[in-house]
Amino acid sequence: MPQLAALDGRFARSARTRHAVVDALLDLLNEGDLSPTAARIAERAGVSLRLVFHHFDDLEAIYSELADRQAERVKPLTVPISVALPLPRRVEEFSAQRGRLLETLSPVRRAAVLMEPFRAALAKRLKHARNQTRAAAIAVFAPELSKLAADERRAATAALDVITSWVAWEQMRRHQGLSETEARGVMATTIRALLAK
Repeated sequence: MPQLAALDGRFARSARTRHAVVDALLDLLNEGDLSPTAARIAERAGVSLRLVFHHFDDLEAIYSELADRQAERVKPLTVPISVALPLPRRVEEFSAQRGRLLETLSPVRRAAVLMEPFRAALAKRLKHARNQTRAAAIAVFAPELSKLAADERRAATAALDVITSWVAWEQMRRHQGLSETEARGVMATTIRALLAK
């Protein structure tokens, strides 16, 4: 039994260290350090650099675990919106929900986009995330999109994908200097204009 307890203790310490490393990376990204070194991550986590690479093969492995943690963290921010609701209410609920999601994702997404061309696993995760957010937007506004002719529907779907994307959110929040409330308003206004038929 003592051996089993020792093994359990090692697993617990290992899990705590991994958690601390990922937390440190998340903290650094949230503070605006978009490309923290392994040494900075180790320092913030309060562990040695050697210990970081004992638990993770490379920086990509740390980012992969961070992506999993981020996915769990934002899950409560996305709840299904009934298509039975009137369009104006769906637009408001969707814009509010999507705005909260994009605002929460922004610090990590900025760093991820910088690394995407150089990290295949990260690129794959980002592609999956983009597909999910696109599908969610299409699902909420499926009744309106389904009434359009094929070419119009394709164009409207592409426009809906753009205006509800993180890239558009970043443009509004960071480059245009809009507040979160203003950015949600622009998103809602654009969706209404796009689907008003």
